[in-house]
Amino acid sequence: MSRTKEKARLVVLISGSGTNLQAILDACRRGELSAEVAAVISDQPQAYGLVWAKEAGVPAIVKPKRKEQTRAQYDDELAQLCRSYQPDLIILAGWMRLLTRAFLDHFPMQVINLHPALPGAFPGTHAIQRAYEAYRRGEITHTGVMVHLVPDEGVDNGPLLAQEVVPIEPDDTPEALETRVHSVEHRLLPAAIQKYWVENG
Repeated sequence: MSRTKEKARLVVLISGSGTNLQAILDACRRGELSAEVAAVISDQPQAYGLVWAKEAGVPAIVKPKRKEQTRAQYDDELAQLCRSYQPDLIILAGWMRLLTRAFLDHFPMQVINLHPALPGAFPGTHAIQRAYEAYRRGEITHTGVMVHLVPDEGVDNGPLLAQEVVPIEPDDTPEALETRVHSVEHRLLPAAIQKYWVENG
């Protein structure tokens, strides 16, 4: 990355509701995040985050994987699509596909992922539910949120940019814990992007 402008151009990849995308858009609008969302891309046509993007006037692109494509073929096409928007950073905000080198090699040290667990804990899908179940078994007392770089094909284990502990309360339901985790995500992700851009942009 070469710092030639004040605002970072972001391409945000989503697969679902897009609440973290909305948090990024809100932070940009409030001036808390020195960035603009250049495009939002989803592998799921029904992802509600596409609606958030359109309402914000941001290009909202659906890019599903075709059955005949290998992961590498899809990722190469996805990388070319992202590159067409000249991003400074690629943000994985609820993106549910593991990216291969065919994508990552196009964006060294430019891909940032959000994961609803602490480093080394509950990599992969359903992290909040798995943390809740572990708490009920007496194995943990808290969970958390992390933001990290994605330098390779490892699962939720890249260099850490930010983390925050989320306590689990005795009377929590899975839904209550999920709500509390999401509230931390919505604050931590924009702040981590801003810090990384200021220090490395």
